[in-house]
Amino acid sequence: MSNAERMTAVDTTWLRMDRPTNLMQVVCVIELEPPVSLSRLERTLGARLLRIGRFRQRVEDRSGTLWWSDDPNFDLSRHIRRVRLPTPGRKSELQRFVAEMAVTALDPSRPLWQFHIVELDQGGAAVVGRIHHAVADGIALIGVLLSLVDNGKKVRTTRAAPPGNQGAGLLESILIPVSKGLQLSEEALRRTVNLVGSPSQALRNGTGIAAELAYLMLMPSDSQTCFKGRLSGNKRVAWTDPISLPEVQVASRALGCSINDMLLAAAAGALNGYLADKGDETRDVEIRALVPINLREAAADHELGNRFGIIAVELPVGLENPLARLYEVHRRMDSLKSSYEPLVTFGLLEALGYAPKVVQNEVFELLLSRATAVMTNLPGPQQPLYLAGSRIGQIIYWVPQAGEIGMGVSIISYNGQVQFGLMTDAALVPNPEAIVARFKPEFEQLLYFVLLAPWMEEGSEQVQPKARARTSKPRPRSAARHPVASALNGRTRRSIR
Repeated sequence: MSNAERMTAVDTTWLRMDRPTNLMQVVCVIELEPPVSLSRLERTLGARLLRIGRFRQRVEDRSGTLWWSDDPNFDLSRHIRRVRLPTPGRKSELQRFVAEMAVTALDPSRPLWQFHIVELDQGGAAVVGRIHHAVADGIALIGVLLSLVDNGKKVRTTRAAPPGNQGAGLLESILIPVSKGLQLSEEALRRTVNLVGSPSQALRNGTGIAAELAYLMLMPSDSQTCFKGRLSGNKRVAWTDPISLPEVQVASRALGCSINDMLLAAAAGALNGYLADKGDETRDVEIRALVPINLREAAADHELGNRFGIIAVELPVGLENPLARLYEVHRRMDSLKSSYEPLVTFGLLEALGYAPKVVQNEVFELLLSRATAVMTNLPGPQQPLYLAGSRIGQIIYWVPQAGEIGMGVSIISYNGQVQFGLMTDAALVPNPEAIVARFKPEFEQLLYFVLLAPWMEEGSEQVQPKARARTSKPRPRSAARHPVASALNGRTRRSIR
């Protein structure tokens, strides 16, 4: 007897969001260090993926209602394939292949996923995966990843405190330091968790929620830059070499900001530098990024489907001074602690799943036209993982860009390192490497401020986080009271654009 499950309204919304220029596919790259047994890798992927029932199911339309149902003609060879890149089979060829896969639609008559095993030079390999967003969101796909790795059941993950406890994070995730970068106030979190069970009903309750919805629908567009425009449907991808997560942690403590503040400020600086190199105006440029926010409870991490809201973060790209940019990011993120936006947008996604597709298109056209990028921060496991006997060296991923958004920024941490990736539409940014190459130098500029600061003397509490009591938490300083920020006054402050 065939198993079938009715698709949720939220997943229906994501399924119907495909456009020729922006396919709703999560794309990931898992790089394996040599030696790699390709035949063992192929067998391992097949056996472990098929333990998850959804990977045997296709979408079936039953009189206008969508269901996940078993594919009677399922053939694993359609979903796991081997590819050998042109010589020399290095990073540039892999990036071109990933970009090609990002614009190749999955077969809608089959289960909505496909993995390619890509042979690289010197005995290495990469697994390039595509999974439709209707299947799962980023947190759920981390669970899929952990089910694939060797000894996956023994991998231990650490989450932020469960909803209702002090310190529960919006970016609930596998790595506590990153997940603490953006936090709901206790009251807002409690309301969100209580209401999220019926978000479409929640949209009709409360002046705060109504105000958030009104703001989202009426907010002005962000700055018009070369990052916005008509899309070609051709993609370009690039990613950095990893940077040390402990370095980011120490610097964030010293500067009184969160890790997320540091990474977002570095991303804003990279975009600023790219615009300046092109000769474009950077003064007062604001770039709005749509950031997914996990709304799952800890016990639901393994469940497929989509359970996240979205916040609209405005990056102060026009600020030239790196430290001023960091503290402005910190101020803006801090103001989002009590935001209802994640709840409102999740409810909107659910409500649109019940509405006609034409209504969905009109609403998203209105909302997405006010943003430039989709930006995600997905913390991953902080120990080395192995797949089919080979060590995983890097993990890179991109969530899809929607509507006419032509830029996807991804930040992921794994095994003590942070990876920055970028996906762009070729008509807008044909060379994303020029942006990616700036990310690490932008972060190093913030490290430079830390090294110069007088409070960073040996033995200082700010650089010795382990000296704190376990129950103690570093308290972010406001930009106005911070030792370095206070130096940005008078002539220096006025010179910041």
